[in-house]
Amino acid sequence: DPRGLYTCKVGETTEEKLQVHYRMCQNCIEVDAATISGIVIADVVATVLLAVAVYCVTGHDRGHMSRGEGGQGLGTSRGCC
Repeated sequence: DPRGLYTCKVGETTEEKLQVHYRMCQNCIEVDAATISGIVIADVVATVLLAVAVYCVTGHDRGHMSRGEGGQGLGTSRGCC
């Protein structure tokens, strides 16, 4: 525990006191470089997979027209006033 009152003596007459307050994290864990790189790589892979899934689900251009293209408009049906 590094907390406490420290004294620094320079020569015989000069004396300086320093009080140290140190708060330690009780629920902290140490993370090394391998763990951080693993988290970053997993995040990149998950982002790429999510992007591919969104691309596949959105139905990219498949060469056919949607219902609104080339058809009649909503107010232009035949036989209407």
